[in-house]
Amino acid sequence: MALTDYQKFFTGRPTQEIAKSLLGKQLVFRGGQQPTAGVIVETEAYLGEHDSASHAFNGRRTNYSESLYGNPGNIYVYQIRAHYCFDVVVQDAEEPQGVLIRAIQPTMGVDQMQENRGMKGFNISNGPGKLMAALGIQSRNLDGQPLETSPLTIELTKDYKIPREIITTSRVGVNLHGKNGKSPYRFYVKGNPYVSGLRKREMDLTTFGWKEEP
Repeated sequence: MALTDYQKFFTGRPTQEIAKSLLGKQLVFRGGQQPTAGVIVETEAYLGEHDSASHAFNGRRTNYSESLYGNPGNIYVYQIRAHYCFDVVVQDAEEPQGVLIRAIQPTMGVDQMQENRGMKGFNISNGPGKLMAALGIQSRNLDGQPLETSPLTIELTKDYKIPREIITTSRVGVNLHGKNGKSPYRFYVKGNPYVSGLRKREMDLTTFGWKEEP
């Protein structure tokens, strides 16, 4: 089956490049009381069966992670304790690679996001579980759906924002003793205060790490 132009964005180049290219794109959810959205400021790449931090490491395949083996641009929702997290499936079908959306800067429906989280400030969406709660997603109902046609989507037609600088580091919360535990597969907008774990002295509270719009 031929891929759509939307799906093609998520394949044909290294997963790390796809993860970086999502920074500055807007993530939108239209399945709640009102639309909620945020611009992506932090991502992590997971490289499938040969990546010790991947849910598909060593060919592990379960009903729970089956969505990872779907078409590029599909949604993989999984749960860590009480928190729901969201990966974009990337690369061709049956190649279980993904990009975790780790943090967003709210742009639309901010009042609703604050109500969903019961708080204001940068902590509203500066982590993968936090951003899902802020958007209003607290189930796996979207798991396996194509981003292109689901209530949760990423707007690819334009760069909502352009990072001044992208920082590359090791991933957060993975087994550091695994062979890829310290691989540089995390990417974030330098200085953006919505990046998870960013210290106050590292925050750029003037431009939030974005280039000025022309």
